[in-house]
Amino acid sequence: MEIGLQVIGRRGVSFIKKTGGLFILLGKFIVSLKDIFRSIGLIFEQLYLLGVQSLPLIIVISIFVGAVSAWQAAYQFKFIGAPFRLLGNAVGKAVVMELAPVLSAIVFAGRVGAGVTAELGTMKVTEQIDALESMGINPVRYLVMPRVIACMFMVPFLVIFANFVAIMGGLAVAVIGVDVSSEMFLSGFKESFKLSDFVNGLTKATVFGLLIGLVGSYEGFNTTGGAQGVGKATTTSVVISMVLILVFNFIFAVILFRI
Repeated sequence: MEIGLQVIGRRGVSFIKKTGGLFILLGKFIVSLKDIFRSIGLIFEQLYLLGVQSLPLIIVISIFVGAVSAWQAAYQFKFIGAPFRLLGNAVGKAVVMELAPVLSAIVFAGRVGAGVTAELGTMKVTEQIDALESMGINPVRYLVMPRVIACMFMVPFLVIFANFVAIMGGLAVAVIGVDVSSEMFLSGFKESFKLSDFVNGLTKATVFGLLIGLVGSYEGFNTTGGAQGVGKATTTSVVISMVLILVFNFIFAVILFRI
Protein backbone atom coordinates (compact mmCIF):
# COMPACT_ATOMS: atom_id res chain seq x y z
CA MET A 1 0.00 0.00 0.00
CA GLU A 2 2.79 2.39 0.90
CA ILE A 3 4.62 1.57 -2.33
CA GLY A 4 1.47 2.35 -4.32
CA LEU A 5 1.06 5.67 -2.54
CA GLN A 6 4.70 6.49 -3.18
CA VAL A 7 4.28 5.81 -6.89
CA ILE A 8 1.16 7.98 -7.01
CA GLY A 9 2.99 10.70 -5.10
CA ARG A 10 5.99 10.64 -7.44
CA ARG A 11 3.76 10.77 -10.50
CA GLY A 12 1.74 13.58 -8.98
CA VAL A 13 4.89 15.58 -8.29
CA SER A 14 6.13 14.85 -11.83
CA PHE A 15 2.80 16.04 -13.27
CA ILE A 16 2.93 19.28 -11.29
CA LYS A 17 6.57 19.80 -12.29
CA LYS A 18 5.83 19.30 -15.98
CA THR A 19 2.78 21.56 -15.84
CA GLY A 20 4.75 24.30 -14.11
CA GLY A 21 7.66 23.86 -16.52
CA LEU A 22 5.35 24.19 -19.53
CA PHE A 23 3.84 27.42 -18.17
CA ILE A 24 7.33 28.80 -17.46
CA LEU A 25 8.43 27.94 -21.00
CA LEU A 26 5.23 29.53 -22.36
CA GLY A 27 6.09 32.71 -20.46
CA LYS A 28 9.64 32.71 -21.82
CA PHE A 29 8.27 32.13 -25.33
CA ILE A 30 5.92 35.12 -25.01
CA VAL A 31 8.79 37.30 -23.77
CA SER A 32 10.99 36.16 -26.67
CA LEU A 33 8.40 37.40 -29.19
CA LYS A 34 9.85 40.89 -28.80
CA ASP A 35 12.83 39.63 -30.83
CA ILE A 36 10.71 37.97 -33.50
CA PHE A 37 12.11 40.12 -36.34
CA ARG A 38 15.63 38.96 -35.49
CA SER A 39 14.49 35.38 -36.01
CA ILE A 40 12.58 35.72 -39.30
CA GLY A 41 15.10 33.56 -41.14
CA LEU A 42 14.92 30.83 -38.50
CA ILE A 43 11.12 30.95 -38.54
CA PHE A 44 10.90 30.50 -42.33
CA GLU A 45 13.36 27.64 -42.14
CA GLN A 46 11.19 25.90 -39.55
CA LEU A 47 8.02 26.64 -41.53
CA TYR A 48 9.49 24.63 -44.37
CA LEU A 49 11.05 21.85 -42.30
CA LEU A 50 8.09 21.30 -39.97
CA GLY A 51 5.14 22.22 -42.17
CA VAL A 52 5.78 21.94 -45.88
CA GLN A 53 7.56 18.60 -45.52
CA SER A 54 4.56 17.27 -43.57
CA LEU A 55 2.15 18.09 -46.39
CA PRO A 56 2.48 14.80 -48.38
CA LEU A 57 1.72 12.74 -45.27
CA ILE A 58 -1.29 14.90 -44.39
CA ILE A 59 -2.65 14.60 -47.93
CA VAL A 60 -2.41 10.80 -47.96
CA ILE A 61 -4.06 10.47 -44.55
CA SER A 62 -6.80 13.01 -45.40
CA ILE A 63 -7.82 11.09 -48.52
CA PHE A 64 -8.61 8.02 -46.46
CA VAL A 65 -10.16 10.05 -43.63
CA GLY A 66 -12.70 11.47 -46.08
CA ALA A 67 -13.21 8.11 -47.76
CA VAL A 68 -13.83 6.26 -44.49
CA SER A 69 -16.12 9.05 -43.24
CA ALA A 70 -18.28 8.81 -46.37
CA TRP A 71 -18.43 5.02 -46.29
CA GLN A 72 -19.31 4.79 -42.59
CA ALA A 73 -21.86 7.61 -42.89
CA ALA A 74 -23.50 5.78 -45.79
CA TYR A 75 -23.58 2.58 -43.71
CA GLN A 76 -25.27 4.41 -40.82
CA PHE A 77 -27.74 6.11 -43.17
CA LYS A 78 -28.69 2.71 -44.58
CA PHE A 79 -29.09 1.33 -41.05
CA ILE A 80 -31.41 4.13 -39.86
CA GLY A 81 -33.11 4.69 -43.23
CA ALA A 82 -31.79 8.21 -43.83
CA PRO A 83 -31.55 9.45 -47.43
CA PHE A 84 -28.12 9.33 -49.04
CA ARG A 85 -28.58 12.89 -50.29
CA LEU A 86 -27.51 13.98 -46.78
CA LEU A 87 -24.12 12.29 -47.17
CA GLY A 88 -22.38 15.53 -48.13
CA ASN A 89 -23.84 17.25 -45.07
CA ALA A 90 -22.58 14.59 -42.68
CA VAL A 91 -19.10 14.22 -44.17
CA GLY A 92 -18.62 17.99 -44.41
CA LYS A 93 -19.54 18.59 -40.78
CA ALA A 94 -17.43 15.72 -39.48
CA VAL A 95 -14.36 16.70 -41.49
CA VAL A 96 -14.40 20.48 -40.97
CA MET A 97 -15.33 20.47 -37.29
CA GLU A 98 -13.45 17.46 -35.97
CA LEU A 99 -11.58 15.04 -38.19
CA ALA A 100 -9.33 17.41 -40.13
CA PRO A 101 -8.14 19.52 -37.14
CA VAL A 102 -7.73 16.67 -34.67
CA LEU A 103 -6.20 14.02 -36.92
CA SER A 104 -3.91 16.53 -38.63
CA ALA A 105 -2.69 17.70 -35.22
CA ILE A 106 -2.13 14.13 -34.02
CA VAL A 107 -0.16 13.24 -37.16
CA PHE A 108 1.79 16.50 -36.79
CA ALA A 109 2.56 15.65 -33.17
CA GLY A 110 3.81 12.21 -34.15
CA ARG A 111 6.05 13.51 -36.92
CA VAL A 112 7.05 17.03 -35.88
CA GLY A 113 6.69 16.92 -32.09
CA ALA A 114 8.92 13.86 -31.93
CA GLY A 115 11.43 15.49 -34.29
CA VAL A 116 11.61 18.70 -32.26
CA THR A 117 12.16 16.76 -29.04
CA ALA A 118 14.81 14.51 -30.58
CA GLU A 119 16.66 17.47 -32.10
CA LEU A 120 16.63 19.64 -28.97
CA GLY A 121 17.20 16.63 -26.72
CA THR A 122 20.32 15.71 -28.66
CA MET A 123 21.53 19.29 -28.36
CA LYS A 124 20.86 19.16 -24.63
CA VAL A 125 22.76 15.93 -23.87
CA THR A 126 25.68 17.02 -26.07
CA GLU A 127 25.75 20.38 -24.21
CA GLN A 128 25.13 22.46 -27.34
CA ILE A 129 22.39 24.39 -25.55
CA ASP A 130 24.81 25.19 -22.72
CA ALA A 131 27.28 26.40 -25.36
CA LEU A 132 24.65 28.77 -26.78
CA GLU A 133 24.03 30.22 -23.32
CA SER A 134 27.77 30.65 -22.75
CA MET A 135 27.94 32.68 -25.97
CA GLY A 136 25.15 34.95 -24.76
CA ILE A 137 22.49 33.52 -27.09
CA ASN A 138 19.04 33.02 -25.57
CA PRO A 139 18.15 29.38 -26.39
CA VAL A 140 14.43 30.08 -26.09
CA ARG A 141 14.65 32.86 -28.67
CA TYR A 142 17.00 30.91 -30.92
CA LEU A 143 15.56 27.39 -30.66
CA VAL A 144 12.08 27.40 -29.12
CA MET A 145 10.40 30.50 -30.53
CA PRO A 146 10.93 29.71 -34.25
CA ARG A 147 9.68 26.13 -33.79
CA VAL A 148 6.61 27.07 -31.75
CA ILE A 149 5.62 29.82 -34.19
CA ALA A 150 6.13 27.43 -37.11
CA CYS A 151 3.87 24.87 -35.42
CA MET A 152 1.19 27.47 -34.72
CA PHE A 153 1.14 28.58 -38.37
CA MET A 154 1.60 25.26 -40.10
CA VAL A 155 -1.02 23.15 -38.30
CA PRO A 156 -3.86 25.43 -39.51
CA PHE A 157 -2.22 25.52 -42.95
CA LEU A 158 -2.20 21.73 -43.07
CA VAL A 159 -5.80 21.60 -41.80
CA ILE A 160 -6.93 23.72 -44.77
CA PHE A 161 -5.40 21.19 -47.14
CA ALA A 162 -6.78 18.32 -45.06
CA ASN A 163 -10.31 19.75 -45.32
CA PHE A 164 -10.16 19.99 -49.09
CA VAL A 165 -8.53 16.59 -49.65
CA ALA A 166 -10.82 14.79 -47.20
CA ILE A 167 -13.93 16.22 -48.86
CA MET A 168 -12.60 15.09 -52.24
CA GLY A 169 -11.95 11.63 -50.79
CA GLY A 170 -15.48 11.49 -49.45
CA LEU A 171 -16.84 12.68 -52.79
CA ALA A 172 -14.98 9.91 -54.63
CA VAL A 173 -16.42 7.22 -52.33
CA ALA A 174 -19.91 8.73 -52.58
CA VAL A 175 -19.83 8.70 -56.37
CA ILE A 176 -18.07 5.37 -56.90
CA GLY A 177 -19.21 3.30 -53.94
CA VAL A 178 -22.59 4.70 -52.86
CA ASP A 179 -23.97 5.87 -56.21
CA VAL A 180 -24.53 9.43 -55.04
CA SER A 181 -23.99 12.05 -57.73
CA SER A 182 -21.27 14.62 -57.25
CA GLU A 183 -23.86 17.41 -57.55
CA MET A 184 -25.93 15.93 -54.73
CA PHE A 185 -22.89 15.41 -52.48
CA LEU A 186 -21.50 18.90 -53.03
CA SER A 187 -24.94 20.45 -52.66
CA GLY A 188 -25.32 18.79 -49.26
CA PHE A 189 -21.85 19.98 -48.26
CA LYS A 190 -22.70 23.57 -49.23
CA GLU A 191 -25.95 23.42 -47.24
CA SER A 192 -24.18 22.34 -44.05
CA PHE A 193 -21.02 24.42 -44.43
CA LYS A 194 -20.68 27.31 -42.01
CA LEU A 195 -17.77 29.72 -42.04
CA SER A 196 -17.82 29.74 -38.24
CA ASP A 197 -17.21 25.97 -38.16
CA PHE A 198 -14.23 26.39 -40.49
CA VAL A 199 -12.78 29.28 -38.45
CA ASN A 200 -13.31 27.40 -35.19
CA GLY A 201 -11.49 24.41 -36.67
CA LEU A 202 -8.52 26.63 -37.56
CA THR A 203 -8.61 28.17 -34.08
CA LYS A 204 -8.35 24.72 -32.55
CA ALA A 205 -5.53 23.86 -34.92
CA THR A 206 -3.57 26.96 -33.86
CA VAL A 207 -3.84 26.00 -30.20
CA PHE A 208 -2.89 22.41 -31.03
CA GLY A 209 0.20 23.73 -32.82
CA LEU A 210 1.14 25.80 -29.77
CA LEU A 211 0.79 22.73 -27.53
CA ILE A 212 2.86 20.52 -29.85
CA GLY A 213 5.65 23.08 -30.12
CA LEU A 214 5.77 23.80 -26.40
CA VAL A 215 5.67 20.16 -25.29
CA GLY A 216 8.27 19.11 -27.85
CA SER A 217 10.59 21.95 -26.82
CA TYR A 218 10.08 21.38 -23.10
CA GLU A 219 10.84 17.67 -23.29
CA GLY A 220 13.87 18.36 -25.47
CA PHE A 221 15.23 20.98 -23.06
CA ASN A 222 14.81 18.61 -20.12
CA THR A 223 16.34 15.52 -21.71
CA THR A 224 18.92 13.62 -19.66
CA GLY A 225 20.70 10.29 -19.97
CA GLY A 226 22.28 10.32 -23.41
CA ALA A 227 20.78 8.50 -26.38
CA GLN A 228 18.43 6.45 -24.21
CA GLY A 229 17.16 9.64 -22.61
CA VAL A 230 16.50 11.19 -26.02
CA GLY A 231 14.38 8.19 -27.01
CA LYS A 232 12.43 8.33 -23.76
CA ALA A 233 11.86 12.08 -24.05
CA THR A 234 10.65 11.68 -27.63
CA THR A 235 8.08 9.07 -26.62
CA THR A 236 6.93 11.18 -23.67
CA SER A 237 6.58 14.23 -25.90
CA VAL A 238 4.34 12.47 -28.41
CA VAL A 239 2.15 10.90 -25.71
CA ILE A 240 1.67 14.17 -23.80
CA SER A 241 0.97 16.12 -27.00
CA MET A 242 -1.69 13.66 -28.15
CA VAL A 243 -3.37 13.60 -24.75
CA LEU A 244 -3.43 17.41 -24.59
CA ILE A 245 -4.83 17.60 -28.13
CA LEU A 246 -7.74 15.36 -27.15
CA VAL A 247 -8.34 17.17 -23.85
CA PHE A 248 -8.32 20.61 -25.45
CA ASN A 249 -10.45 19.34 -28.32
CA PHE A 250 -13.17 18.45 -25.83
CA ILE A 251 -12.83 21.86 -24.16
CA PHE A 252 -13.16 23.60 -27.53
CA ALA A 253 -16.11 21.41 -28.46
CA VAL A 254 -17.96 22.54 -25.34
CA ILE A 255 -17.07 26.21 -25.85
CA LEU A 256 -17.30 26.64 -29.64
CA PHE A 257 -19.84 24.09 -30.81
CA ARG A 258 -22.86 24.62 -28.61
CA ILE A 259 -25.81 22.24 -28.90
